[in-house]
Amino acid sequence: QERMPQTPPFAAMFDSRSYNRNLYQSKEDTCGGLSYHDNNLLSGSLEALIQHLVPSVDYYPDRTYIFTFLLSSRLFMHPYELMAKVCYLCIEQQRLSEPGLDKNWMRKIVPKILQLLTEWTETFPYDFRDERMMRNLKELAQRIASGDEMYRKNVQQLHQNLIRKLATVSQYEEVLAKINATSTDRLTVLKAKPQSIQRDIITVCNDPYALAEQLTHIELERLNYIGPEEFIQAFVQKDPLDNDKSCYGDRKNTRNLEAYVEWFNRLSYLVATEICMPVKKKQRARVIEYFVDVARECFNIGNFNSLMAIISGMNMNPVSRLKKTWAKVKTAKFYILEHQMDPSSNFYNYRTALRGAAQRSLTAHSNREKIVIPFFSLLIKDIYFLNEGCANRLPNGHVNFEKFWELAKQVSEFMMWKQVECPFERDRKILQYLLTVPVFSEDALHLASYESESPENHVEKNRWKTLR
Repeated sequence: QERMPQTPPFAAMFDSRSYNRNLYQSKEDTCGGLSYHDNNLLSGSLEALIQHLVPSVDYYPDRTYIFTFLLSSRLFMHPYELMAKVCYLCIEQQRLSEPGLDKNWMRKIVPKILQLLTEWTETFPYDFRDERMMRNLKELAQRIASGDEMYRKNVQQLHQNLIRKLATVSQYEEVLAKINATSTDRLTVLKAKPQSIQRDIITVCNDPYALAEQLTHIELERLNYIGPEEFIQAFVQKDPLDNDKSCYGDRKNTRNLEAYVEWFNRLSYLVATEICMPVKKKQRARVIEYFVDVARECFNIGNFNSLMAIISGMNMNPVSRLKKTWAKVKTAKFYILEHQMDPSSNFYNYRTALRGAAQRSLTAHSNREKIVIPFFSLLIKDIYFLNEGCANRLPNGHVNFEKFWELAKQVSEFMMWKQVECPFERDRKILQYLLTVPVFSEDALHLASYESESPENHVEKNRWKTLR
């Protein structure tokens, strides 16, 4: 580990006011295709930015720069193309291709190259699902390892950690596929209201607090698998300077972001299904009140994604039209929650609550207080608008790095949140139910709703006829 550059944990990368942009200039930077203002890197040619990523004997890039550039460079080139360039620069500039390289020289440069590779493989492991990435990594690692036993061990360690991460994500994807297959099989059975309901959510878990805890388990597990680059890949377009290729069209190494959005939709439909299922009005009202309590617990925990999914389920037309049912519900608590998640003024109330949770998380002593699970589709939307609102390149062809600081800042906050370990015990029975119980399709929900409280107007009557 001697003289290995130390990198702070994610939380320390930025202070709350602004990004740690002080990438202290060495002389070449001012004239080497990079533009600064007050020591902040604002823009640069793609080549200069790549050069800035590569360590030298007396230079190691700032960690915020590494994260920001690795995150945003994929808007201009494939990660494997960047990797090839980085390897080439490391080998050429550091004379690693020369036989019999001076041991002292190796000691100065190799730990830095190793550190860069470690940061890349740990923060963006999914990039290495591409064989071309792996090839480049192995080639550079071999050159490094050939010189010294200590480096050989380091390289081995790096490789093992990466393989372990990739194996874990493959297992997770298999589990997801199984869960999806199970719920789809059962869905075909559930096209209409079953005559006798074997189980409902309250039978499986009658404690709203326990349900909120298990929902938080699912949320944190799924969040944890989303790679930071998935946000950027969600809106990669063609690079205007390179007409013939879209940078990401042909290869997407993960679907964790989509899987997480699908979970949100499933939870909304599950809530609506559980409310529309019971035959008796009183029972339906009880389910609504139960979910209001679950949603309130989610709010207290800091699980805003489940909270929003539950409110969405209750606001679906088949549920909201059940006037006789709602008449039996004590609605005060529900309105308080709705007010918290009110979309007006760009979700002002929710954003205030989120900031409070994020603040609590920073000073937390227990994992329980660290939990921040943002309303996810709004987070994606924010990042999307930030991307759309600014050009990737400036008129002089430079990469607009100021924009990428902002993108990285938003994504890195998410990176901190997704690393929290769930403090609650898993309950297999409840988790199994939440993930695999069949839910109604939209048509089936309307049908169940009309059977519970008959259609009130022409539109509803016609719809009911069609559905039947």
